[in-house]
Amino acid sequence: MKTYSKIILTCLVAAPMLLMNSCTKLDENVYDQLISDNFYNNKNEVLSAVLRPYTHANAWATPSGQDGWWRPSELSGDQLAWPTKGKHGEDGGKWKRLHYHTWLSDDGPLNNAWSLMFWGMGLCNDPIENLEKRDISKMGITQVEKDAYIAELKLLRAFHYLKLMDLFGNIPIVTKVGTPAKPATVARKEVFNFIEKEIKDNIAKAPLHSKAMTGRMSQAGGYAMLVELYLNAEVWTGTARWDDCIAAADKLISGAAGGQNGAMALDPNIFDQFKSTNDLSKETIFSIAYEYKLAVFEPSWTGEFYHFQQGPIYGGTRNGNDGVVVIPGVFTTYSDSDLRKRGWLLEGPMVRFDNGQPNLASGGNEYSGSQVVFVDNIRKNKIGSTVSTMSEGEENSGVRFNKYKLGNSVPGIINGVPVPIDPNYNNTDWNIYRLTWIYFAKAEALMRKNGGIANAEVLTLINACKQRAFAPADFVPYTTATLTYDEFLAERGREFIFEGFRRDDLIRFGKFTTASWWDHVPSASFRNLFPIPQVQRTLNINLAQNPGYN
Repeated sequence: MKTYSKIILTCLVAAPMLLMNSCTKLDENVYDQLISDNFYNNKNEVLSAVLRPYTHANAWATPSGQDGWWRPSELSGDQLAWPTKGKHGEDGGKWKRLHYHTWLSDDGPLNNAWSLMFWGMGLCNDPIENLEKRDISKMGITQVEKDAYIAELKLLRAFHYLKLMDLFGNIPIVTKVGTPAKPATVARKEVFNFIEKEIKDNIAKAPLHSKAMTGRMSQAGGYAMLVELYLNAEVWTGTARWDDCIAAADKLISGAAGGQNGAMALDPNIFDQFKSTNDLSKETIFSIAYEYKLAVFEPSWTGEFYHFQQGPIYGGTRNGNDGVVVIPGVFTTYSDSDLRKRGWLLEGPMVRFDNGQPNLASGGNEYSGSQVVFVDNIRKNKIGSTVSTMSEGEENSGVRFNKYKLGNSVPGIINGVPVPIDPNYNNTDWNIYRLTWIYFAKAEALMRKNGGIANAEVLTLINACKQRAFAPADFVPYTTATLTYDEFLAERGREFIFEGFRRDDLIRFGKFTTASWWDHVPSASFRNLFPIPQVQRTLNINLAQNPGYN
């Protein structure tokens, strides 16, 4: 059982009331509402307030049923898309606009990403304010605990700012609830400096990463944010920070910031980071924690990725809305000997987990009653069309997500061998940062310092990650000649598909607006930033629009 999950129920019930004092003038006689002056009276109340932002993070940090930062970060890139499939997925054309880079300033996914992230930031601001002004003797905690809670919250707030700055560039900086009422945008470089200072000022006081900190921000998460800041510093500020990126990465690679079950290390098995017991992984840095056994939290990404009849394929109870797919051609960038190809992706005829028989589609769509067969194209195969665009899909169109595994809730058969029920079914955490990503970030920084040439240290880092994806007889290590910039970007794509970094990678490598991919042509350079949502500018006249947008 994850320690984080034990207090989620308290957090969900009590903490939303903490915000009432910031937006509502309450009468003196309070019978059914809890204001902050009547809260923070013991450690459980303090902890529930500290954890409230994490329950909200489920909405913005994963490919969930809401438009957090993940959707614009991945659906605008060259690996994933949400095409129209028959009568499903048109959704006013918003997913097509992300794919084509024709999004509008009033598009819902962008406004929702802005709103969810600033909401989450406010959920950090409120307990920070309340903790800072209270005496420890009235809260039942020590000064060290108080400092650690505040530091943790400030690091988590910095993460919200990092993602907002990444998507929108120039944004407001607000550290007090409701003050100022209509904050103005500040330059992206100033936001960058604010985030960097917040992390550096608080990282030493934050808790070390440990099993008890699963799903929460720690010193390790702070260093991972610094790695991301410095890796993208040249794009975000105009000044490269490769040495700083390497130094922050070394804090994690060396284990100085702690790790699950001891020093941080790469998992020997490449699939351990994505299974139902991935909270035990030694390379987890920061994740969104789920604990289905307490009937509190279950992974939210199934709706985004799963087919209407997905449950029988993996032996579970959860299906999806048949949304996101891998765009045509990405599947073939993995060699057939690459374990990630079949381990992380679903292609071809699908069978039932419980008996190995064909898994049949249902629901009155194109292939209702027929075997589900995921194909590496987006076209109307049932009528023999050769047209392949974002508008031409069927329910089976596209290779599918299989990276994170929920486990199975029924007994099954794999290759003729009986498989028992997974006791951790539906508990799989979603990783925001993992150590493999840190290895790649350090390797890229070293490579860029070396004029684009992969030196021995770069090869050691990348080969250590890649070799887990192959049987020993099939592994071909990279060499200085084979690990070019283009191959580095391609390998990043293969390793981190679905993880929310592809847009940043393409921008950093100069390909986001200049390259073509399936059903996508180059776009204008101002599309490297998303527009400030129009509804936000209507509410706040001090928000300046990004160049290129109305």
